[in-house]
Amino acid sequence: MELEEKNPDPKYGESRKFDPNFKGPIYNRSCTDILCCIVFIFALLGYFAVGILAWSQGDPRKVIYPTDSRGQFFPCTLCHFHTMSPLVLLEFQCPTTQLCVDSCPDRHLTLVKAKLGSKEDHEYYKRYCKEGVDFSQLADPCVTPPPAVTRRCLPALGTMKGGVVVVGNETTFDDGQGVSINASDVLEASKKSNLAVEARQVAMRIFEDYTQSWHWILLGLVIAMVVSLIFIVLLRFLAGVMVWVMIVLVILVIGYGIFHCYMEFASLKGQPGSDVTIRDLGLQTDFSIYLQIRQTWLAFMIILAIVEFIIILLLIFLRKRILIAIALIKEASRAVGHVMSSLFYPLLTFALLSVVIAYWAITAVFLSTSNEQVYKVFNKTDDCPFALETCDPKTFNSSNISAQCPDAECLFSFYGGETVYHKYLILFQFYNVFLFFWCANFVTALGQVTLSGAFASYYWAFKKPDDIPAYPIFSSLGRALRYHTGSLAFGSLILSLVQVIRVLLEYLDHKLKGAQNKAAKFFLKCMKCCFWCLEKCIKFLNRNAYIMIAIYGKNFCSSARDAFFLLMRNIIRVAVLDKVTDFLLFLGKLLIVGIVGIFSFFFFSGRIKAVEEAAPSLNYYWVPILVRTLTCQQTWKIKS
Repeated sequence: MELEEKNPDPKYGESRKFDPNFKGPIYNRSCTDILCCIVFIFALLGYFAVGILAWSQGDPRKVIYPTDSRGQFFPCTLCHFHTMSPLVLLEFQCPTTQLCVDSCPDRHLTLVKAKLGSKEDHEYYKRYCKEGVDFSQLADPCVTPPPAVTRRCLPALGTMKGGVVVVGNETTFDDGQGVSINASDVLEASKKSNLAVEARQVAMRIFEDYTQSWHWILLGLVIAMVVSLIFIVLLRFLAGVMVWVMIVLVILVIGYGIFHCYMEFASLKGQPGSDVTIRDLGLQTDFSIYLQIRQTWLAFMIILAIVEFIIILLLIFLRKRILIAIALIKEASRAVGHVMSSLFYPLLTFALLSVVIAYWAITAVFLSTSNEQVYKVFNKTDDCPFALETCDPKTFNSSNISAQCPDAECLFSFYGGETVYHKYLILFQFYNVFLFFWCANFVTALGQVTLSGAFASYYWAFKKPDDIPAYPIFSSLGRALRYHTGSLAFGSLILSLVQVIRVLLEYLDHKLKGAQNKAAKFFLKCMKCCFWCLEKCIKFLNRNAYIMIAIYGKNFCSSARDAFFLLMRNIIRVAVLDKVTDFLLFLGKLLIVGIVGIFSFFFFSGRIKAVEEAAPSLNYYWVPILVRTLTCQQTWKIKS
């Protein structure tokens, strides 16, 4: 198979002629896509304005500390909710009556039973009612013994083994009139509250594991960075040998993983409970339970065997292309050796992305907690002219409304607000999400253009390293910001629009989960698939367009067109060499990640006798293993 087209299609343009006098990247260039640059600047100013507005209106204490129904923070221990499905807390605010209490209820008690029971029951029930309530006007609510979750009293509803729904430890309760009510009547609330309690328990255990193992995680990150750096340096001098050694080691590491899974699978044979299936086990908060059943290790073994087979198959069919890819990797390693600052520039990209993510998250929290309690006038009769009008409970008793309507009350109606800010709050949230994608993609694009310009300086330097600029990274970064901010904003805007559409499709898919219209579901799945493919294509095209921008200094549309034509004229070379090189780099990442992951597994599980005492005691030893593996993967990605 040829690596390039002998007779490329003329509709994709003519190949660029060799110019011995050309020396890229071009330094004599002008600003591109100025209009988009101006739009991006105004969008950022609007983003800052939304953030300032959200910070002035929101109150993040609502996420941590409970409030009563008037939005007041009390120096109390807990907050009690008069609701059987309080999981609207996931949106940080609850539209039902909330009271400040010293402790959660410890028993189940209905209003009827409180009325007919002893004085003690009456006083106990009264503790969980708002002040001044008229018991004679109440329906038949009940007080349910709840656990305290994030300082809030949630109903103690759960499920026992076999799916039996319980309130506390009882499957039924008496409503006070001799009628027995099944706990399954509140099944939906049971599922939600139980999920919240279990999620909090898992989160607390994971956080505890972080506090016990953070220094070991940092040590693993440092080791991964050093190993990745050494690996890339060795590629410069021993590219051929290193690549083949890497391939062999990857096969051996995965092979050992298959062997280890088989040994664990065999050792569990005959053990009590080891033949339970994952389906029968269900979702467990203690993930170590899954490692005690044979099916888990069998699944791991099958997955690793499939990966091993695919890698060996690809190596057999791509053995000739690997030699060319090795030459490319060797040349790329030389380029990195001459532009050493390129190894550290991704840290700047990481820092900028962290700022973007932090700003988005903080703004989202403030926006989510900026709703206010809206109170309306409620009257027992229809003769009050102020009925359903907005009121202030603090001044209601001294207002004209209470004088003209003696039976009227100022009661909580809903969370929201009637100001312009509250009416357009959902638009501010959407703007926050959209600008988050735009800024994140812009930072990524800036990094791609900067590195492309720096390596272009190396590529067109006839006498290396004499013709390479003193600071190629900083020179390229300066050119990108000075001349091509608009082009970067344009490319990242296109990608952001597609990503926002994907978010909206995911939201619709979540809302339609319970729908019965199969045609609508199928259409939505097709849309999600199409936009996923479109996002991947735009990312690939943008990356190559940014390379053309860094070299020739044209606007985004011209650069994207030239990049597309260049790719289409060399489609076979792109499909073979680019992907083979990516595959080899993936094997390198897999090797380092696998080594760090295996070492972490044996260390944190206490299987290395020499350092068994140094290993921390953890709830989930997979937590630091997972963090180490992911950080190692990102470290290799940055270095490569």
